[in-house]
Amino acid sequence: MAKNERYVPGNLTVLGEETEFDGVLEYSDNLVVTGKFSGTIKSNGYLEISQSADCKVDSITASTVIISGNVSGNINARETLEMNSGSHVTGDISTKKLCIADDVEFHGAVSMLEDVPEIDIFSMEPAEYKQQMKNAGKADNDSELL
Repeated sequence: MAKNERYVPGNLTVLGEETEFDGVLEYSDNLVVTGKFSGTIKSNGYLEISQSADCKVDSITASTVIISGNVSGNINARETLEMNSGSHVTGDISTKKLCIADDVEFHGAVSMLEDVPEIDIFSMEPAEYKQQMKNAGKADNDSELL
């Protein structure tokens, strides 16, 4: 497997075509899934779902997600999400950058992310977090008026 220029620095892990994984998978580098996966994927790194892969997930969270196979479940790609030709995706997606090739079957909703202020959401009440998010949006709008 050739080294992809999008990989983050670090290790590359491949779940082979004959691999079946069920559960929660957390990693920080690069992962390529070519087999079957069901559960949850949490990462700050790169995730590639190859053409032979079949993933049924509660959710996927990664920096960059490239899909060439089948994914059923919600996807949060903090930076980039690509759906390559021939891929099948069912679920809601959120990302900053989205690329959907021809011949992609996609069923779901799309939310485009903006840069979110660095706020520790676990140290505050939900109402306080919502107010800070609203204030951050106002600050962006105010700076555009100048």
